[in-house]
Amino acid sequence: MIYLVDTNVLLRFSRPEDPRYQISRNAVHTLEADGHQLQTTLQNFAEFWNVSTRPTERNGFGRTPVQTDDLLQDLEKAFSLLPDSADVYREWRRLVVKYDVSGVQVHDARLVAAMIVHNVTHILTFNATDFERYADEGIVAADPAAV
Repeated sequence: MIYLVDTNVLLRFSRPEDPRYQISRNAVHTLEADGHQLQTTLQNFAEFWNVSTRPTERNGFGRTPVQTDDLLQDLEKAFSLLPDSADVYREWRRLVVKYDVSGVQVHDARLVAAMIVHNVTHILTFNATDFERYADEGIVAADPAAV
């Protein structure tokens, strides 16, 4: 089975001082040991860059672009990308209308669209409640602490 790895897991996976670092690492290693594929999207990597390079006083990690580039290269080796396409856009468009999505939640809808287009049913995320509305689309959110 393929799991989409959400940005919040990628961020914790790359930050040893984070309280959820080990939870992220354990979940990824457990899923891989069980034979699951772990993938992500271009959007997740862009969001990772955003938070990683954002100043700490603005709720970021305060890393430099050079530090973030090194970390992102490691993540790119660990997690392959689901391809982006016009089909993902069309599915995203359907979802935001169907579920009356607005504001920052449009980003989660885009992840769900990529999942649907690529027949991925599970997402590894610390924000499982953000994906509950998509349960009837076959989307299952797995909290890393429960893996």
